[in-house]
Amino acid sequence: MLQISHISKTFNPGTVNEKKALNGVDLHLDGGDFVTILGSNGAGKSTLFGAIAGSFVVDEGTIRLDGQNITSLPDYKRSKFIGRLFQDPLKGTAPSMTIEENLALAYLRASEKRSPFSVVTAKDRAGFREKLAQLELGLEDRMDHPVGLLSGGQRQALTLLMATLVTPKLLLLDEHTAALDPKTAEIVMQLTNKVVQEKHLTTLMVTHNLRHAVEYGDRLLMMHQGHVIMDKAGDEKRALKVDDLLDVFTSISIECGN
Repeated sequence: MLQISHISKTFNPGTVNEKKALNGVDLHLDGGDFVTILGSNGAGKSTLFGAIAGSFVVDEGTIRLDGQNITSLPDYKRSKFIGRLFQDPLKGTAPSMTIEENLALAYLRASEKRSPFSVVTAKDRAGFREKLAQLELGLEDRMDHPVGLLSGGQRQALTLLMATLVTPKLLLLDEHTAALDPKTAEIVMQLTNKVVQEKHLTTLMVTHNLRHAVEYGDRLLMMHQGHVIMDKAGDEKRALKVDDLLDVFTSISIECGN
């Protein structure tokens, strides 16, 4: 489904700020896989997401999604079939536009059958309301409210809905609960898992929350210095404990002299 072959990326090459962020990364995901990704700051996690989403072109290697080579495809074209949530709740939505208008933009952008002159119908709006009601946050009664008035958790929930309104081929969750308070983070994480499971979404989730990494998903990766240094799935993934991950982080820290 997702096939990443030996991708590398160096930022500011030939300067004192040169940074090799990805170093020959290989990764394969089957349809419906829910993969959590751990790693210290600078390990390459968000850079990997940027490469997949098309934020930049990798220096070498290929990225294929559902059999299509998307290595050089612009990000705006990838956004039609790749959903992405960021750490910052302010990203991913237009704050001055209403909830309904944000949903309409997401729907028209991702729907392959829509022309540039398409409009949102009454049936579409009814569908938006139904989807909002499933979030159980009361947003279905605030469709005419500007998104900028929502709390961080409400905004992340809305962004999740926007990213999956038209089922994407791949969902990227880039520390999407990190900026939320613990209670709200749990609500958004449970909602995320519900949407991923119900829609059988192929998902990559970067997190610094070790408990979330252990509890959610069917596979766990750990990155370090642009490499994937751990890949656990199936029974190995289910057997992992938070303390096991802490031990790995400790060993990495000692190895790096920290």
